Amino acid sequence: MTDKDRKNIATEHRPGHQAKVKFEVYGEEMIEKEVKSSGNSGRIYLPPNWVGHVVKIIKVE
Repeated sequence: MTDKDRKNIATEHRPGHQAKVKFEVYGEEMIEKEVKSSGNSGRIYLPPNWVGHVVKIIKVE
């Protein structure tokens, strides 16, 4: 690990800030949507042909 790597790790883990991470995912289709309020929770509507399939949700902001 270089000094530059150590510096980047130190600045990513500041108290009160959530560190960003990189995900690499292989899939067939992607949709970008905004989560809407639904009672005490959040909701995203997806296409009906996705029913029964496995999906992964990643918060990007």
